[in-house]
Amino acid sequence: MVINKKQEMLHVKHLKKAYKDKEVLLDVNVTIHAGKIFVLLGANGAGKTTLVNILTTITPFDNGTVWINGCDPKKDTAAIREQISLTGQFSAVDAELTGRENLQMIADLRHIDHKKATIDDLLRRFDLEEASSRLVKQYSGGMRRRLDIAMSFIGSPTLLFLDEPTTGLDPQNRLATWEMIKELANQGRTIFLTTQYLEEAEFLADKIAILHEGRIIVEGTPQQIKALSPTNQMTVTLLDKQSLDVVTNYLKDHAVSIDEANLAISFPINASFKEAFMLLQQIDQLPVTITSFNQTSATLEDIFLSLVKGGTS
Repeated sequence: MVINKKQEMLHVKHLKKAYKDKEVLLDVNVTIHAGKIFVLLGANGAGKTTLVNILTTITPFDNGTVWINGCDPKKDTAAIREQISLTGQFSAVDAELTGRENLQMIADLRHIDHKKATIDDLLRRFDLEEASSRLVKQYSGGMRRRLDIAMSFIGSPTLLFLDEPTTGLDPQNRLATWEMIKELANQGRTIFLTTQYLEEAEFLADKIAILHEGRIIVEGTPQQIKALSPTNQMTVTLLDKQSLDVVTNYLKDHAVSIDEANLAISFPINASFKEAFMLLQQIDQLPVTITSFNQTSATLEDIFLSLVKGGTS
């Protein structure tokens, strides 16, 4: 598929949505270009699913502008639904059909070529080959989830919405799903994915946005978001418990984190290594034995928690 990476596949401006007196989305602005993976982070109740339902034409919005590949969801609902696929938080499979029949149904609706080969490949990738002839009502929750995701990959949707797609999957199947999402993006598909997993966002995203209390409070690449924090961590590992106690007492006026199991103490430092070096020199003068020390940058989880807990919205 040849794509124009400058093309805006999704454009949202000043989007608002309320249910009676409860404002869910206050002023959401999002732009996603073709062939990119956009990951929306947010805690439960942040408004992620409401936003997905609006963008997939399930739920009407109150105010603002939405364009999906040039189409207006208020006027071009059918055209948009032909271009998108959606995997919601809850499986949308038919329990009275087999796994293969569920995939066959979607393949027929999307009028794809090479149906059997496509279905066989998806059954293999999602570890459903042995269960393909069983009724879905006999599947476990994880198997239903894998089948649901597989169904969304059938055909050639231009824009895929994946609402917390890997919730409930074991690590092996989560990784397999990540790899397929990456592969689809490499083929030119555009992915809009919501998640609560920070490692999922960091692994997949070209761009990340954090939705908090109905607003996007920060947006950028994983590297740009992690760079928002000037604070790094210094971790010092000591030889024994006695050394750990001495350093802990010496740093009692600092904001420290103690890991007794690993005989380690961590403290925040600014981006310059100068402060860390000076503090290490002071610790080295104490009657202790340092076995190792290292400086680490703030993680995406650190940034997420600091933004959300800090009431940035």
